[in-house]
Amino acid sequence: MDDIEALKEKLSDLRAEHRQLDEEITGFMEDRPFEQLKIQRLKKRKLTLKDEIIQIENQLLPDIIA
Repeated sequence: MDDIEALKEKLSDLRAEHRQLDEEITGFMEDRPFEQLKIQRLKKRKLTLKDEIIQIENQLLPDIIA
């Protein structure tokens, strides 16, 4: 049961970081001139986080046999 709680906590942390990156990207896009390289790095990190989130969600969901 501790593993499930640990996964849920990690999932929560990843979602929070994902939202924070989204806000940072939006902030950088509003500034002129915006830093394209920094925005690309933030977007890449955001995609990596999304992949991790999906992986953890899949571990938490029970297998459904269709």
